[in-house]
Amino acid sequence: MKVTFLTAGTGSYYCGACMRDNTLVTALHRDGHQLALLPMYLPMQLDEEVLPQVQEAPIFFGGINVYLQQKFSLFRHTPRWLDSLLNGAGLLRAAARRSHMTSPHEQAEMCLAMLQVDESRLTKELDKLIDWLEHHERPDFIALSNALLSGVTRELKKRLGDIPVMAFFQGEDTFLDSLPEPYRTRSWEEMKERLAECDMLVAPSHFYAGVMGERLGIPLAEIEVLPNGINLEGYGEPVEDGLQAIGYLARMSREKGLGALVDAYLLLQEGGRFPQCRLRIAGSCTPGDEVFVKDQKEKIERAGLSEMVDWHPNLTREQKTEFLRGLTVFSVPIQYSEAFGLYLIEAMASGVPVVNPEGSAFEEIAAVTGGGQTVAPGDPSALARGWEELLANPGEAAAMGERGRRGVAERYSVTAMKDGFLELAGRVCAAAGPRDS
Repeated sequence: MKVTFLTAGTGSYYCGACMRDNTLVTALHRDGHQLALLPMYLPMQLDEEVLPQVQEAPIFFGGINVYLQQKFSLFRHTPRWLDSLLNGAGLLRAAARRSHMTSPHEQAEMCLAMLQVDESRLTKELDKLIDWLEHHERPDFIALSNALLSGVTRELKKRLGDIPVMAFFQGEDTFLDSLPEPYRTRSWEEMKERLAECDMLVAPSHFYAGVMGERLGIPLAEIEVLPNGINLEGYGEPVEDGLQAIGYLARMSREKGLGALVDAYLLLQEGGRFPQCRLRIAGSCTPGDEVFVKDQKEKIERAGLSEMVDWHPNLTREQKTEFLRGLTVFSVPIQYSEAFGLYLIEAMASGVPVVNPEGSAFEEIAAVTGGGQTVAPGDPSALARGWEELLANPGEAAAMGERGRRGVAERYSVTAMKDGFLELAGRVCAAAGPRDS
C-alpha cells in the first residue's frame, strides 16, 4: 500500500499528532508499505526514530511563505528557489519560536484561508504540493493529520484522479473556538463542507467522535474510531526507590492545567501527610508560555517549596522514559475537553497510575486500561485528594499502575494502531475502486 500523510508541524515543541503520525508511518514502513510523511507549515519536532524519507521530505505551505503570500501580492509570484530559501528548517524553527506574537485575527485569517485554499491567495503553495505528489509515485490514498487540512481535499481529488482522502480529528474544536468572529463561525462552516468531500473521518476516541459529530452535525456512524498508539520500546516498570513524586508531562501551559497542578500540589503539602513527596514537571515551554510558567514558579517559591519541585523542559525520548519511571502518580489536569492525550498512555506504559479530571477522553482510556481514576474537573482540592488516596495506599497504586501498563500494551500499542489503520485504509481503497496508474 502507498500512503501519504500530511501533518502540521510545530517547529519548536513536541506535538502528539506529529508523534502519532511518525510512529504509525515507521511501523507501516517496517511492514513493507510505501510511505511519505509531508510536514505542513513548520518542521516536525519529534523525539524518536525518523525514516530517511521523512527526514528529507520538503515542507509544504511553509509558515513564512504562507504569511507573506497572504499579506503581500508580490510573494504570490516569487520564484520557487526563493520560496525554498524561506522554507529552510532553521528559519522556520526561529519563526515558530515567535509564533506567540501572531495576533488571533491573523491566525483566524490563515485558518480560513487554508480551509478555502483553492479559492485563496495560497494557490501557489497548493500547486507545489500537487506537483510533488504527481512527480513522485502517486499514493493509493492520502491521510490528513487533522481536519483543518481538509481544504486541500477538493483540489487533490480533482487533479490526482479522485484520490481517496482520510481525515483525522485531533483537537480542532478548541482551536476553532478560540478564533474571533466572524472567522470562528465561517471556519466551522467551511470545515464541515470540506470534510463532506473526504472518504473517511477518524477520531482518536469515542469521546471525541461524539464531540465533533455533535458540533458538525455528522452522525456517529460516519466517524470511525482509531485510538492513538505508542511505540512501547523503552517504557518500563517504575523505579522502586522509596521516594514519592507527582509527575506532569505536557506543554507547560495554562490550558494543559499546569496552574491547577501547582495549586493541587500546594494543597497536598498544606495537608502535611506527605511532606517528602516531590512535584516533577516536564514538557515543552514555548515563548508564549514563559510568563505563565514564571508565575507558577513564583507561587511555589512563596510557599517555600521551590526545593521540592523539579523542572525538566524539552526531554529527549530516553530522558522522558526515565522521567516517567521515577513517578508515583501522574496528572495533566487539562482545562478543556482533550481528544486523546498521548502523555496519558505514556505514563501508563511506564506502570504509573494516572489521576485526571473527568470530562475528556481520559475516562475512556481509564475504563479500557484500568490504569487511572477520575476526579471532579476544575477542582485542585479534588486532584490533591486523588493523589493522597494513592500515596497512602502503595499497594493499590502499584496494582493500578500494572493494570494500566498491561492495558496500554493490549489496546494502545503501535501494533494495535497500525493494524486498525490498515483495516480502515483497506476499506477506503476498496470503496474507491481501482484507479488508473
